[in-house]
Amino acid sequence: KPSLTVSPCPPLPVSPVSPPAPCVPLLPPSLRRHSSSSGSASPRQRLSRKAASSANLLLQAGSPERWGSPLHLQTHRAPPRPPPHPLCTPTLPAPPQPLCTSPSRGPWGDPQCPCPTEGVSVKMFLRGRPITMYVPSGLGPYGGLRTELPPERLQLDWVYGYRGRDSRSNLHVLASGELVYFMACVVVLLHVPLRRQRHYLRHSDCVRCLAVHPDRLRVATGQAAGVDKDGKLLQPVVYIWDSATLLTLQQIGLGSFERGVGSLAFSTADHGAFLCVVDDSNEHMMSVWDCARGTKLVEVKSTNESVLAVEFNPQDSSSVITSGKSHIYFWTWSGATLTKKQGIFGKYKKPKFIQCFIFNADGDVLTGDSEGNILTWTRIGQQTRAHEGSIFTLCHRRDGTVLSGGGKDRRVVCWSPALALLQEAELPERFGAVRTIAEGPGDELLVGTTRNALLRGTLDTGFTPIVQGHTDKVWGLATHPSCCLFLTCGHDRQLCLWDGQEHALAWSLALEDTGLCADFHPGGQLVAVGLLTGRWLVLDMTTQQLLAGGSDGNEQLSVVRFSPDGSFLAIGSHDNFIYIYSVTEGGRKYTRFGRCTGHSSFITHLDWSKDGHFIMSNSGDYEILYWDIAGGCKLLRNRFESRDREWASYTCVLGFHVFGVWPDGSDGTDINSLCRSHHERLVAVADDFCKVHLFQYPCACPKAPSHVYGGHGSHVTNVRFTHDDEHLISLGGKDTSVFQWRVLGGPTPPCSRSPCTPEPGVDPDSR
Repeated sequence: KPSLTVSPCPPLPVSPVSPPAPCVPLLPPSLRRHSSSSGSASPRQRLSRKAASSANLLLQAGSPERWGSPLHLQTHRAPPRPPPHPLCTPTLPAPPQPLCTSPSRGPWGDPQCPCPTEGVSVKMFLRGRPITMYVPSGLGPYGGLRTELPPERLQLDWVYGYRGRDSRSNLHVLASGELVYFMACVVVLLHVPLRRQRHYLRHSDCVRCLAVHPDRLRVATGQAAGVDKDGKLLQPVVYIWDSATLLTLQQIGLGSFERGVGSLAFSTADHGAFLCVVDDSNEHMMSVWDCARGTKLVEVKSTNESVLAVEFNPQDSSSVITSGKSHIYFWTWSGATLTKKQGIFGKYKKPKFIQCFIFNADGDVLTGDSEGNILTWTRIGQQTRAHEGSIFTLCHRRDGTVLSGGGKDRRVVCWSPALALLQEAELPERFGAVRTIAEGPGDELLVGTTRNALLRGTLDTGFTPIVQGHTDKVWGLATHPSCCLFLTCGHDRQLCLWDGQEHALAWSLALEDTGLCADFHPGGQLVAVGLLTGRWLVLDMTTQQLLAGGSDGNEQLSVVRFSPDGSFLAIGSHDNFIYIYSVTEGGRKYTRFGRCTGHSSFITHLDWSKDGHFIMSNSGDYEILYWDIAGGCKLLRNRFESRDREWASYTCVLGFHVFGVWPDGSDGTDINSLCRSHHERLVAVADDFCKVHLFQYPCACPKAPSHVYGGHGSHVTNVRFTHDDEHLISLGGKDTSVFQWRVLGGPTPPCSRSPCTPEPGVDPDSR
């Protein structure tokens, strides 16, 4: 059994109760878990649960010690060290008071609230490695820490991006004039003239397909099957919902679909009474459902090949067509049976994929294929060479003409009903290929692209973007120090500046390699970016010109951070070092000042003290180290002396003030990013299970409660508060999403609303 002794003066720097366990590094970013909807990945294995809760694992006087849990907390008092230090607070005769003041919590020693008191170090174990954290002296025996939920909440304000890189028929115009499309787990309703978004938030994993009812009011959306944090498969489902109220009308197919919902379509001839669904199982099960009752009417195995599109014949609901890899099938629905006939290409070459099809005014079927041809079916006798490369979409316009969108050539082409070429336009290369086309008001067209952008315009005037986003995993995030702007960067090698007030991309810049981290200079005119190659860059915000750069080894950079006064730049690398540069000439000159040596694994997070003299850092083997930068980048071996230091920011995921954010049974990879608000009342957490958490700060009691928000379809890689704490920005990993959340509630700010802050939204709470 461990012994607990009361120390009336500062404890020794390190007083472990057992030898430290061997280092177990974090999983590399390439092996981190993510939702199955974002790519193939092994379901997360169920975590070891040798102990019921971390709260019960805190060592108490006279209680047996319990070992072996992945997340293990204990309180530890160092042995007395006479004579008493003159700055020590004398030991009081009264028993220590609880740090938790919530009436629902018990006193110190109660397993429900084993919060430490002054002079006690907290020891947490992650994957067998001990992490010792010292309690600040300000939290004396008669002070306390609260563990209730914060009064503030988050509300999804804006979703940046559109999923066009790997989905089809995902852009429609509703009767309200709003565009409806999806990104990650969110279905977005965008009113373009008003620059207003609403969000349907019922889905628990990435949305994969979308269909609009003939009344242009109801919407059906299908999702993929992911896994929860314990590795349990989540069942895919289809929701039918009202786009005016965002209320769910029907849940369809829970437990019936495998892997995910790939394609779906409403019937047209009978006013949308039926819904056809094709799942992503090996047999691509095809089923027809009664929309009003939510009951399955018929189901059949369709094909072992991928299915890319499904539609009812607009004149006959008993006729259904599917197309995909090397096939087009014509289905006849009668009672409880679905029978199919395969389309015969005859004298024409059979394409590898039939990507899309539509019905023209004569009832014929027009297909677009991977060879760039439009083929007329029913009375097959015409093949029209339309594009170089695949045709990803066909659109039948109100005036009877046909639009086609090309992949390789990026062309939007207008055809007469007889498929005579009328007009065409080419999209700029930076937006990618045409993924889908929808008709807007008048002659206006709306185009979704493979580079996750939405464009609007006409064939005469060309197209301009209304929605843009990243196209690959996003990791780097920085918020402007004085305005509602933020930067993102990722594996698509794009550095993007976003205007949080206008909800738009201000500019983007192509980087020389993958961007992993970024930070604004305190003046707001410069930004530093760290790359995968180990190179760092400093850019001018106004001109996007390169001002400085350097390379310290060839290992990737995890974090770049300016000191509060902008006189230093700290760079954390995967070579285990923190490089310090002095900044002069208004941020244009960078000189190596020193190197922090002492971590035994790669640097993950770091923060500057408010006076700009010290740094706190975390590493991949869960170390918390402190550095005296002003004194020559020296490692502070007596970590107890840093317990009362004030930090300009708090993004380190390990530390006394935030250890309560770690979930019970954690293996050390559950939290990717953390950020304290500027007013120091909140801490936001990005976890590995697609969730954003909002805790009260400080968060120094085990199993602290939090508000939890979904919407991301992959591990959340980063979170940051904006300069005025009115918004929180979060990044999805492989789902490439960027979310802007509004912070609601809490004390009324003393000043008026910032000019960079958008007007309050009307979106429902995303919980």
